Amino acid sequence: MEFINDQKTLESIVKKAWEDPVFKSNLLTSPLSALESFLGRPIHLAEGKTITVTDQSNTSTLFINIPSNPNLVEVVDDIELSEEQLDIISGGGDGQTPPIIIK
Repeated sequence: MEFINDQKTLESIVKKAWEDPVFKSNLLTSPLSALESFLGRPIHLAEGKTITVTDQSNTSTLFINIPSNPNLVEVVDDIELSEEQLDIISGGGDGQTPPIIIK
């Protein structure tokens, strides 16, 4: 599962942030650890990737999100999966829930 594309998970995170000021604060200051705690499993970011959480609840401010340019495609050569990743993909694995991988 790609964390970023799971709409129900994103909705749950936002709802929790609306309802729990401590979670919201943690999400803003340490998004990775707050999300891992909320989801109950590790999140492994691809090298060079980060998570940024912005509080857009101020109704006096208009926020504009500039997404990635779809015309700029990252070229990835010679991707090799670890044995663990191959086991997970093939349905094997170690019996534990695999981590969320954000690409």
